[in-house]
Amino acid sequence: MTAAKSIFQTSNRRIAVVALVILALDQFTKWLVLRTLPPFHEKIIIDGFFKFVHWGNTGAAWNIFSGNNNTLMLVALLALVALFLTRHHFGSDTFAGQIAFGLIFGGIAGNLADRLIRHEVVDFLRFYLQQRGGDEIGFPAFNVADSAICTGVALIFLITWRSEHALKKNAETSL
Repeated sequence: MTAAKSIFQTSNRRIAVVALVILALDQFTKWLVLRTLPPFHEKIIIDGFFKFVHWGNTGAAWNIFSGNNNTLMLVALLALVALFLTRHHFGSDTFAGQIAFGLIFGGIAGNLADRLIRHEVVDFLRFYLQQRGGDEIGFPAFNVADSAICTGVALIFLITWRSEHALKKNAETSL
């Protein structure tokens, strides 16, 4: 029990543990996709709504900047450094902030690992709606790392909003 307490003793350790869990989960799920689904194949899970896919992405979200894997690796590395150096400005001293930063760091590391090892990011979750003509409209395919980054950023926004709201409320009360 004391070993578990020492791991979670500081905010940086808590962030690192969450990041490592996300990185491991992300890489494990991608490994499963690589072993079970050939590239560019799809497996319908809920017809007209959700499917597993095996798509590679050398770009960013919505495949923008496609073919710029090396540039996006550099951007990811710079983002990790910048976030680490500025994390104290965004509530990383709170438990929720530590979880948020762990999600973001783990997600960035997961996609960065893909870029370094596979030269593309493996995306495999695809939500869509089937139109009458057979065409699909939907959200771009994504992965665990993408989900972690989005969730972490949303938490940071919520923490920042609540903090600013509390400061404003305290300022109004003191008048």
